Amino acid sequence: MKRWLAIVGIGEDGVEGLTASARTLIANAELVVGGARHLALAGALIRREPLAWPSPIADAFPAILARRGGPVVVLASGDPYCYGIGSTLAGVVAPEEILSLPAPSAFSLACSRLGWALQDVATISFCGRPLAAIVPLLQPEARILALSEDAGTPARVAALLCDTGFGPSRLHLMEALGGPRERIRVVPADSEMPEDLAPLNLVGIEVAALPGAQVVPLATGLADDCFEHDGQLTKREIRAVTLSSLAPRRGELLWDIGAGSGSISIEWMLRHPANRAIAIEHHAERAGRVARNAVALGVPELRVVTGAAPAALDGLPAPDAVFIGGGAQGDGVVATAWAALKPGGRMVANAITIETEAVLFQAYSTYGGSLTRISVERLDGIGRMHGFRPAMPVTQWVGSKP
Repeated sequence: MKRWLAIVGIGEDGVEGLTASARTLIANAELVVGGARHLALAGALIRREPLAWPSPIADAFPAILARRGGPVVVLASGDPYCYGIGSTLAGVVAPEEILSLPAPSAFSLACSRLGWALQDVATISFCGRPLAAIVPLLQPEARILALSEDAGTPARVAALLCDTGFGPSRLHLMEALGGPRERIRVVPADSEMPEDLAPLNLVGIEVAALPGAQVVPLATGLADDCFEHDGQLTKREIRAVTLSSLAPRRGELLWDIGAGSGSISIEWMLRHPANRAIAIEHHAERAGRVARNAVALGVPELRVVTGAAPAALDGLPAPDAVFIGGGAQGDGVVATAWAALKPGGRMVANAITIETEAVLFQAYSTYGGSLTRISVERLDGIGRMHGFRPAMPVTQWVGSKP
């Protein structure tokens, strides 16, 4: 099958910015699909049937596939494979049937205007994505390029920066890049945002942190007070060891059984943007607390399941790793989770009581692995003096599924 589906990137300069090949493909297409703005930009070239994306856009896929083998063009903003429609279409149409003609992405245009090196810049899109996802990117002196969802996005970004101690950050408000309506303005995050921003805009952020800013550290073992909790929290030192034992890898899924405050699943997701986690917590109030912690620490896509294991595990996608921080004594919890674990996956369970230690010893006897006892002592006041007070030791079982 020839490459019948052309994905053509078009910029704000419209037809004038297209190559001769791109113009020919559009002019000869039996069907041209795109957003209303894209169709207007290319309107002078469209000779046959235009189709504006419906909502949801998947509703247009049957019309595209019905023309399979004939000339079809999909218009996209800039680079179709940079937060664009390209990867979505590649899941519907075989890549060898697609011809892609990208234009410069909004990120490339922004870097060319600001003199920033794209490889040194963090990028994010707020189009259909939660604003809180920017929180882990807020590192001192970092540079971030963020695609806005609408004209109100920059003000919401500025408010988040001010609320988290990054008010002095400089915002580059970049509108309609690459076209005749292009405009760039620079304002501090802690000042008023312009009221006449175009809906099509991008925000360049030069991050500046005040003392005490809520910077999410890059290491495991966040401070305990980073999490809202009721005492059901894997403490900092134990959490760092636990994350090390879980050994997160890019794109993997974690089951966090007996999530408590969600600290393990949250730190798992912070290790890489592609990592996923499901927090299982039978206590409804704690489950709500897990969700709030996830938003506050920049992983709002953490999935929270309210229910008791093992019943709550039924129907969940198979995990690459499992952590059991609570509920290991439940009938069949370890066995059910182990059965669901993918080959090569890791399971880690912590215990502080003799009864739960017995469960972990049984797991060790059945599945192998290792058992480790971890002790931590913290300085405390003893009258007018000081001494180290031991915390309850934690027994940790680590197993790897063949």
